[in-house]
Amino acid sequence: MFVLGVDPGLSRCGYAVLEPRSRARAYAHALGVIRTSPDDPVEQRLHELQTEMRNLIAEYRPVILCLERIFFQNNVRTAVAVAQASGVILAEAVAQGLAVVQYSPSEVKSVVAGDGRAEKEQIQIMVQSLLGLEQRPRPADAADAAALALCHLAYDPQLRGITGLGALR
Repeated sequence: MFVLGVDPGLSRCGYAVLEPRSRARAYAHALGVIRTSPDDPVEQRLHELQTEMRNLIAEYRPVILCLERIFFQNNVRTAVAVAQASGVILAEAVAQGLAVVQYSPSEVKSVVAGDGRAEKEQIQIMVQSLLGLEQRPRPADAADAAALALCHLAYDPQLRGITGLGALR
């Protein structure tokens, strides 16, 4: 069973495909960022994002997509771009038959780092530790996506017994 965590964005969209393993850590099968060029028209960038999401879903066949819940941002332009990206991702996930859950940034930070106001670096360190990665995941968008998936693994009652995750909550 795979869980796809997504930190939505139009320029940089973080993703992480995690597999919970019995009596072991979750394993990261894929961790990275989908980038679109700010020089391209918005509709082209959204199409590229949709295509990349479709490819990730087809390759890994996750059962659930965990997405960061959009919160109010001071920069309206950024908020609109994130909302557009989230909409495309949500629509593609549902079209592919995935269940979808959304978590707030503070909820994810609280579960993964123990502090709802944790800084980006703290999230990267905790994701590295929880997944047993050799290096901190970079950029932060990739770490945030992994943190979303880890948050879901901690909340899912069927998966709480997995070492390193059940103690998070």
